Amino acid sequence: MHLEIKDGSVSRNGIPVLSHFSFEIKGTEKAAVVGRNGAGKTTLLEVLCGRIDLDSNEKNPGSGMICAGAFTTGILDQNMPSEPDLTLGEAVVQAVMDGKPADYRYEKDRFYYEQLYDRMLTGFGIPKDAKGKKLSMFSGGEQRKIMLIRLLLSEPDLLLLDEPTNHLDLESVEWLEQYIRQYPKAVLLVSHDRYFINRTADVIWEAEGGKLTRYPGNYTHYKEEKVLRCERQWKAYERQQAEIQREKNLIIKFKNKPRKAAFARSRKKLLDRMVPVEKPVMDTEALHTKEIIPARPGSKWVLECVHLKIGYKREQPLKEISFRVRRGQKIGIIGANGSGKSTFLKTVAGKLAPLEGTLRNGVHIDSAYFDQLAAEINGEDAERTVLAWFQFRFPLLQDREAREVLAGYLFRGRDLAKKVKSLSGGERARLVLAVLLYPGPNFLILDEPTNHMDIPAKEVLESVFRSYKGTILFVSHDRYFLSQVADSLLLFEPGNSQVQYYPFGYDHFAEQKEKAQDLHALRALRSAEDQRLIDELKAVPKPEHFRLKEISTEEAVLDWRFQLTEPDLEQAEQNFISLCERVCMEKRTAPETLEEYMQSAPSDLQELEKARDIWTARCLDWYEVWLDTRAGREAPDGEQGVL
Repeated sequence: MHLEIKDGSVSRNGIPVLSHFSFEIKGTEKAAVVGRNGAGKTTLLEVLCGRIDLDSNEKNPGSGMICAGAFTTGILDQNMPSEPDLTLGEAVVQAVMDGKPADYRYEKDRFYYEQLYDRMLTGFGIPKDAKGKKLSMFSGGEQRKIMLIRLLLSEPDLLLLDEPTNHLDLESVEWLEQYIRQYPKAVLLVSHDRYFINRTADVIWEAEGGKLTRYPGNYTHYKEEKVLRCERQWKAYERQQAEIQREKNLIIKFKNKPRKAAFARSRKKLLDRMVPVEKPVMDTEALHTKEIIPARPGSKWVLECVHLKIGYKREQPLKEISFRVRRGQKIGIIGANGSGKSTFLKTVAGKLAPLEGTLRNGVHIDSAYFDQLAAEINGEDAERTVLAWFQFRFPLLQDREAREVLAGYLFRGRDLAKKVKSLSGGERARLVLAVLLYPGPNFLILDEPTNHMDIPAKEVLESVFRSYKGTILFVSHDRYFLSQVADSLLLFEPGNSQVQYYPFGYDHFAEQKEKAQDLHALRALRSAEDQRLIDELKAVPKPEHFRLKEISTEEAVLDWRFQLTEPDLEQAEQNFISLCERVCMEKRTAPETLEEYMQSAPSDLQELEKARDIWTARCLDWYEVWLDTRAGREAPDGEQGVL
């Protein structure tokens, strides 16, 4: 399948949306359309599915939409089901039978699709016994999931998805990501979930200024490539402007001289024929590249929790945490709602008292806490302009310096004159973060800092926090934000009093979780208390080498893993030896004739073999850790394996 639009234009109510644009998608390509609201993303999907026609172009007869061969399209949009009286089972059967002959219901393929249908219901968290319910009886989020299931089962040649992750929980989103990657035909999607785009799309189309621009690769590569293209275009634009100015100077210099008038006219003709290089539009997010250094570094250990119990009722603590935060760490906290993430941050920030245990801050730690309530600005403050509100908090700051600081948070020009009360939720959050960061704290405690922010504002914060050289402890549900900022993770699970620690970033966590198919099967995952013990091991010099420096994280983790395997190994060995001695004493058999006796005592033989197998398994566990140790020592300097 190959679909192409050449020199296409489309309007809504006489207003151009996309003008003279080109677009193509072929084979099994997975593509995404990105751009600001109103840039034409949804309009493009509606053109491709036939809901909107391209504008006629009499000047170019070859323009329009061209497709190689017959093809089908299916679109998931924001509308609700048009047949609410159908049951779930009837709706899905209708989707499977759509466009098929009547005898298709007896084909083997139909039974395959019914099995796939059951798997999709499970993947989206809808119970199988709900097949008899009418569509009108499901919630809005469940109806959207059902619409998505019907669309996926129809398997169109071009699958068009408009915000497919709306109303989906994280597990459903991850299931959909995997399904789209394996989808045997082409997919074009629009989404504000950048991590979802990153995991599914191999081509990005940007809608900007009425045009579409193609970028090969995922969302991260698109952002990098866009910056490079913009820099190249800006250099070309500056070179041409310099050349234009030079030609204009020559024309002015020689146009009134009789002997040089012809030369001046030739330079003017050359200038008129010059194809202008379009001035590039720089991203408004103006990514930070300058390091943000805290006013003072603070101690090595920023925070230490020892059997810290958090919650609101002493009888029912949400979590018990033993953990240490090292200077410079950027730790993201993930978990379901109600698992205690925000409660932990409030306890660390001093907003809630610990129920039990110890909570200690390091020496010279200057913390700053941000949550959604921090962005609420009322009273006289709300009547001030953005610039005045910022300067009121830092009266010694010069006007030029205040403007430069606020420009880093997307407040420029007319934005500075806006009243605070007229700002959106995301704009207020940016303004409050600017106030928090300017004094130079060395420990940031952030609770959902990107809530209510659009993508440009999120990308500003990502660049700010990547450039920040202090310590960050934050909660976020934005997976792309987590992948860009966090270098390690704390996992809060509902119903589990223990907090888990993952020593790598979110991308690594998601990849390993997908391979393991089970969160607790991740090899690098360990409890926060075990991580605290590892940090303590790192600080202990190895006596056999008489070293005073800290051992590496990898060595500390291997020591910890040896400590976990050795007790089980010793216990299994002792159990086997004790069982052998007991059998010898009970049967009055010498150890050297034990094997001959066992041939006539199958029950004892079975018990001994079971104990020996357990001992063997514990030996293999120990041997696996030993292999990891040897592999780490043989690895080139600077390389670390995954633990």
